[in-house]
Amino acid sequence: MFVQETVFTDGIAQLSYLLGDTDSGHAAVIDPRTDVEVYEQLARKHGLAITHIFETHIHADFVSGSRSLAERVGRAQIYLSGDHADYQFDGQPVADGETFDFGSFQLTARHTPGHTPEHMTFEIAESGHHDTPWAVFTGDSLFVGSAGRPDLLGEGQTAQLAEALYHTLYGYFLKLDDFVTVFPGHGAGSACGAAIGDRLQSTIGYERRTNPFLSYPDLESFRQFVVTDAPPVPWHYPQLKKINAAGPDIMDRLPTIPALPPDDFRRVAREPGVHVLDTRSMLAFGGGHVPGAINIAGRSELSAWAGQMLDLDQRLLLVVEREDDLDRIERLLVRTGHGCFAGYLSGGMEAWEIAGLPLETLEQIPVQRLRELQISDGDLTILDVRAPDEWASGHIPGSKHHFVADMRDRINGLDKSARYATYCASGYRASIAASLMKARGFSDVSNVPGSWGAWTAAGFPSEQPEGATA
Repeated sequence: MFVQETVFTDGIAQLSYLLGDTDSGHAAVIDPRTDVEVYEQLARKHGLAITHIFETHIHADFVSGSRSLAERVGRAQIYLSGDHADYQFDGQPVADGETFDFGSFQLTARHTPGHTPEHMTFEIAESGHHDTPWAVFTGDSLFVGSAGRPDLLGEGQTAQLAEALYHTLYGYFLKLDDFVTVFPGHGAGSACGAAIGDRLQSTIGYERRTNPFLSYPDLESFRQFVVTDAPPVPWHYPQLKKINAAGPDIMDRLPTIPALPPDDFRRVAREPGVHVLDTRSMLAFGGGHVPGAINIAGRSELSAWAGQMLDLDQRLLLVVEREDDLDRIERLLVRTGHGCFAGYLSGGMEAWEIAGLPLETLEQIPVQRLRELQISDGDLTILDVRAPDEWASGHIPGSKHHFVADMRDRINGLDKSARYATYCASGYRASIAASLMKARGFSDVSNVPGSWGAWTAAGFPSEQPEGATA
């Protein structure tokens, strides 16, 4: 019997797949994530042995779990996406058209360049119907309502990859039957493609009729669309590509994070290359935090924003809401390459307070109060830290735009002595920005909980940049 399990990794919106045949007992995993226990558990649930691990391409947004999974299950072969990539670890290159037999089904590799030069899609067909695939595992080539971006390898390769993507989409995917199911490598929220749809699967027929990437009849108009419509490239993507090409470290367990009492925590925080990451909620952080801490709350988005804002070689000191949260927080961090931990605050902020150590606060301004200040206080700068496309779709009148990701290395063009209130869509990214500004010496910064969502829900006015369309 054929078995399929989909593993959705929230925060990075990554999709991986376990496919197996209970009669043969063999199973394959496509694009495993960093923490790989989930695949072993799913294989055991169905009485399967993982024998094949497939990489559709060299990933940029998370650390691949292929090597860790192969080590964990003991007998699986890693199959790498073709001869077009500079993989630097042991694995079997997969050629275009190569077929893998699992008993009741077969997987066939198809070279689908564009997002990357080496990208492979895997067709699945019933045994005996090899030429009639019923589904495709598209990796980062075709998404629901979108397609993989061709600009992650730098400007020098963007034009060539955009052309390759065009031929992949129009010369391969659009020639498949309408009934073929599309199982993509990412869902909504990933920066590997522009405006990826919410659904986790689709069909070729539906994408043919609705996907804007499949609506351009000529190469030049398509190339212009895919290059101009892509979101900003996250800082950590090139770094993770290097790690995944070289071969990620095998992770047989989560790294050890030592518990540090407040005095030891304070001492280690003063060491070079150490950063304090406070993963509590924005309201808890605002009420009192370790001086110099950066607030990236421990929701699923932590993976992407820690990757975006923190260097991979930085030693992290963690402040968590509850010590029971530590393993979950650590999993979110290792998925985007952070495995160097200096410790965590034992006893949390309560222990810090009882020890009489210094506290800083971050004022939280509700949107009603922000509206009053907008009208009465000409000295307050309202800072929109959302992505450029969000800003263009509508923002608070009179606000200034400064994307939070651009604050990673330095904060240019802002007066440290001025008064600021930061907002985003919900307050999550605004708290990252406000905490970073305070840590960099800005004297008067506030955060807006609820942010744009609360502002619009309250019926307050908005504006768009001149010439922009919603």
